[in-house]
Amino acid sequence: MTTSRTPRFRGIFPVVPTTFTETGELDLASQKRAVDFMIDAGSDGLCILANFSEQFSLSDDERELITRTVLEHVAGRVPVIVTTTHYGTPVAAARSKRAQEQGAAMVMLMPPYHGATFRVPEQQIYDFYARVSDAIDIPVMIQDAPASGTVLSAAFLARMAREIEQVSYFKIETPGAANKLRELIKLAGEAVEGPWDGEEAITLLADLNAGATGSMTGGGFPDGIRPIIVAHREGRADDAFALYQKWLPLINHENRQAGMLACKSLMKEGGVIECELPRHPLPVMNPATRAELIDIARRLDPLVLRWGK
Repeated sequence: MTTSRTPRFRGIFPVVPTTFTETGELDLASQKRAVDFMIDAGSDGLCILANFSEQFSLSDDERELITRTVLEHVAGRVPVIVTTTHYGTPVAAARSKRAQEQGAAMVMLMPPYHGATFRVPEQQIYDFYARVSDAIDIPVMIQDAPASGTVLSAAFLARMAREIEQVSYFKIETPGAANKLRELIKLAGEAVEGPWDGEEAITLLADLNAGATGSMTGGGFPDGIRPIIVAHREGRADDAFALYQKWLPLINHENRQAGMLACKSLMKEGGVIECELPRHPLPVMNPATRAELIDIARRLDPLVLRWGK
């Protein structure tokens, strides 16, 4: 199942981690090395300031600095998606416009939410994305993620794809992602330029079979995941299955055990970055979980463990 619209962006666009020093300050030197590694590992593009970038722990000034630093350092080598999620519509629109001015290829936003209970009705969500779209001339990716606590039906997503100019990419990472992708493509057709999945590729093969053309994963091993996507795109189903089977233990450990810190631990182990610590109050990874992560990775020999040595 595919859309009839040729996507401007496809493949693997992993999330770039935000790197900190041991005292919790931004480490821009490590940030640049992380970007260089991810490009060398075969990323088709990058995404910054996502949840796996610990975006919720950053100040507005730090967001601006990271955006400028990464986009200037990438210098057009690959397209960069900038996450501009915010509850306030004017703030989200302004963030998105600023990201475009700095060179973003696309912006990604979750629907407006705050805390455990603050949600808004569908009409306000529609207006939110419409106003962001009106502010920019680059694609908008709707991030349909459990973190927002907002239910976005396939029919509602399809309506926004058809009616809102820049809304054309969708990152689906809710339970039953493959079926939702199928329904979205069925309802919206070519208005969905980029049906993508997320969740560290834990459902990648099913999602590709459902019509996904892109995947936004963690940034630790793009060289392992990209060949799966390419094999599937080229119709080499057996190769795609075998490659997915090979990398699934590491994908699973990141998704179900190590979480957002997996990428930084792998980068630290391979000499890409100086410090793998998250920003307080996010707890550090359990040492046993980290040891298992590194052991699984060593069996697969991803570039991340060799890049900085």
